Amino acid sequence: MPDSVTRDAWWDLRRLRYFAVLAEELHFTRAAARLHIAQPALSQQIRALERELGVPLVHRTSRGCTLTEVGQRVAAEAGRLLAEVDAGTARIRDLVRGRDGRLRLAYTRSARGGRVDALVTRFRAAHPDVEVVAETAWTAPNVAGLLAGRLDAAFVRTPVEEPGLRCRFVDAEELLLALPTGHPLAAGRRRISRAEVVDLPAVMWPRENGPGMFDRTIAQVWPQGGFRLVRQEPDDEQLLRAVAGGDVVAAVPAGRARALKVPGVRLRRFTAPTPTVDVRLAWPRDTTNPAVHHLLALLDED
Repeated sequence: MPDSVTRDAWWDLRRLRYFAVLAEELHFTRAAARLHIAQPALSQQIRALERELGVPLVHRTSRGCTLTEVGQRVAAEAGRLLAEVDAGTARIRDLVRGRDGRLRLAYTRSARGGRVDALVTRFRAAHPDVEVVAETAWTAPNVAGLLAGRLDAAFVRTPVEEPGLRCRFVDAEELLLALPTGHPLAAGRRRISRAEVVDLPAVMWPRENGPGMFDRTIAQVWPQGGFRLVRQEPDDEQLLRAVAGGDVVAAVPAGRARALKVPGVRLRRFTAPTPTVDVRLAWPRDTTNPAVHHLLALLDED
C-alpha cells in the first residue's frame, strides 16, 4: 500500500464495510440497496476510500463494476477484519447483557444425529447462557468459515489439511453401498466385496464439497481403481434418488443413508476391512473463545 495511507484511514470501518458489500455485489445500485443508502452516497464513500488508500479499488462500467487487483486484496482483508470486529462487538454485547458468550457453530451436511447432535445437546444443557448460532454446510465451506473468522467451531469430514486449524475426533461412521432395488448385487446379499463394485457406474457429490472425504471414500471402496464416476449430485438425498433411478451405485455414510430412507434403494455392507469416514470437530488454532474450550471439555469426557 502507498505511504500516503494513514493509520486513521484504516479505522474508518464504515467505508470498509461499504466496500466489502460492493465487492460482493459488483454493482453500485444493488450494494446501496443492501446498505440502505443512496447510490451517489455509496459512490462518494468508495471514492473517499480510494483517496485515503491512494489506489483505485474498482473499475466502473455502465453495467456495474469490477475490482482492481489491489481491490481484490483489500476486499479479502476487509472481510477478515470486519468479521473480527463483528465477533468482538458481539462478545462485548454479550458481556453487557450478562450472557456467557456466543458459539458460531457449523454442522457438516453428511453427519447429523448420533454423537454430533448429542455433543451439542449436552453443551446447550451445560451452558444455557451461551448463545449457539448454528448453520449447516459441506466441509469445504465450513473450513473456509473457520479460516475467515466467521465460525468459532465446525464439524468436518477429515482429513483436513489446514495448519491454522486443529481437529479432534468425534465419531467414525461406516460406509455402505447404495444400490437400486433391482440391481443383481441387491438380491439376497449381506456384504459386497470391493471387486464386485469395480467399474460399476457410480454417482458422487462434487469433490470440492469435501476433498478429504471424497478421496478417502474412493481409496477405501475402490482401492485397486475402477471408480467410474458417471454422475454428480449436490447432496446425499439427491445422490440416493439417483441410485433409486436404477442407473448408478454410491458409497454413502450409514447414518445419513438410513435416516433419509429413500424408496427404491437397498443398502449393503462391505466385506472387511470395513470402510469408514470420520467426523471431527475443527476450530481455529489460536481461538480465545471460552465457549469453544467448554465444548472441547465436554468432548474430552466421552
